[in-house]
Amino acid sequence: MEYVRFGQTGLKVSQFCLGTMSIGTSKWKGWVLDEDRSIPILRQALDLGINFFDMADWYSTGVNEEVVGRNLLGMVPRDDLVLATKVFYPMSEAPNDGGLSRKHILSSIDRSLKRIGTDHVDLYIIHAFDPATPIEETMEALDTVVRSGKARYLGASTMYAWQFALMNAAARRNGWHGFVNMQCQYSLLYREEEREMMPYCQHQGLAVSTFSPLARGFLSGVQQSARTTHDIYLNWFGDEIDVEIARRVRALAEQRGVTPAHIAMAWVAGSPNVTVPLIGADSPEQVRVAIEAGALDLSEAERAELEEPYRPRDMINDYNLVRRPRALAR
Repeated sequence: MEYVRFGQTGLKVSQFCLGTMSIGTSKWKGWVLDEDRSIPILRQALDLGINFFDMADWYSTGVNEEVVGRNLLGMVPRDDLVLATKVFYPMSEAPNDGGLSRKHILSSIDRSLKRIGTDHVDLYIIHAFDPATPIEETMEALDTVVRSGKARYLGASTMYAWQFALMNAAARRNGWHGFVNMQCQYSLLYREEEREMMPYCQHQGLAVSTFSPLARGFLSGVQQSARTTHDIYLNWFGDEIDVEIARRVRALAEQRGVTPAHIAMAWVAGSPNVTVPLIGADSPEQVRVAIEAGALDLSEAERAELEEPYRPRDMINDYNLVRRPRALAR
């Protein structure tokens, strides 16, 4: 396992991050793994050298943080881990138990730390942009979290580049801590972040972490699984262009003697736009496959062949925007 510098910070993270949305309780979503089935995945990640783990308070409504934190901290010392969690999505029906208000952020970080079992997270990420809260209120609250020692760095996810730029500008203007990381969706089937978000992050020296390298499983070669059967985001994928890209992934996988998942992950891991790809795993084997893919170099010709059919799509900029047209016209 190689370790990379996280943007312009001094933080070193494994070249892959384990995303843990599938870890927690099946009572939240049927495809989520309960604790006994989650432990082997966490152990495999550690054994393969991963030190970077991504959680969220919303995943399994808090149980995700409890399971991941309890087990990781029982396996290795806290200082050997880079732990991230997120805030934004509603944790209950209470009117102030969601969003990016000062009240919700400062309450949420305390609850997350208690569930994880630590006095700080290394990266605190806003899960999405909150149009209902002034940017200055959000950024000042996040600055308070860092200055209190409860988070070392700040990150953001799932928004337009102009929103991200405005939030960072507000932090700079007021002398507050700004974001060092953008976490966004990225795959051979969804490359819209290449247009504005990724160039902005490169210009600003911000780390880019990416999720869903298999396009919600569409590029895995396995069209149905316990998770994808219920994944509303598959509504975004599946037109004739997506089918053609998936066919090319399978064809190259046959030539290389690997699985389609290897090829799809290798394309993301080899992108100059990406600092750290997230792995989403339902088994220890899937963690191993992702790490193997990181060592698979695709040639320029192979990458061009996979990329050629792509066309502009609608932006997926919020988890709630799930039933819109799959693609814009060419």
